[in-house]
Amino acid sequence: MSTVPNAPSDHIRGVLDKVPAVTLFFWLIKVMATTVGETGADFLIFNLKLGLANTSLLAAVVLLVVLVLQVRAPRYIPWMYWLTVVLISIVGTLITDNLTDNLGVRLEVSTGVFAIALATLFGVWYAREHTLSIHSIYTRPRELFYWAAILVTFALGTAAGDLVGERWALGYLVSGLIFAGLIAAVAVAYYVFKLDGVLAFWLAYILTRPLGASFGDLLSQSRKDGGLGFGTTTTSLVFLVIILVLVTYLSVTRRDVMTPGNGHTA
Repeated sequence: MSTVPNAPSDHIRGVLDKVPAVTLFFWLIKVMATTVGETGADFLIFNLKLGLANTSLLAAVVLLVVLVLQVRAPRYIPWMYWLTVVLISIVGTLITDNLTDNLGVRLEVSTGVFAIALATLFGVWYAREHTLSIHSIYTRPRELFYWAAILVTFALGTAAGDLVGERWALGYLVSGLIFAGLIAAVAVAYYVFKLDGVLAFWLAYILTRPLGASFGDLLSQSRKDGGLGFGTTTTSLVFLVIILVLVTYLSVTRRDVMTPGNGHTA
């Protein structure tokens, strides 16, 4: 599943790869970016009173600009990569919110549609490139497939998280614990039962979206709605500051830059 025909040497890959190594830093920032995607979208919609439609348009335009810069960059640049992820998290959230709130699409339906869309995208990606490994992202087509998949995983994770936490009325804490348990099961399957690394990565990537969103809602939503009442402004700001600190650290140390043997599990 992860064989890469005619792949360049590890040294050349380390130079050309457009994604970071999958380390603890990767997952920490990813989960926090997911949380910001949930709380940031709510902040723009409700606190700044932009409304769902205006927020969606603004976020889509900003994402498009940043994504063009990311794709045109010659190498992995931490701040640019993670800014793209945060913006995709916000846009993915807004896609699902628009389907649910404006078009009346049931969460069961949107969850199923996004799951099928992601499976189809993976199928086309693999048929063309013969790999779904994120550490083979050294060509333009693979990078475009990669970012398309990331967007769909965020939309899917939003729909699945809202389905479990809100439609099924399990609450934010229980929902978060359910998705944390599923991620732990994937980790056990990978480390103990030798689950394919590429499959394990994408499963975990999908599941971290509703995990981060559930705990983001738990922190930001009012107590009467089942949250802790810290608000979207405080929650978004705290996580953005932590992300900024970690990305600055990685930019200086380059600890997440791909090197031979570093982060090649996916």
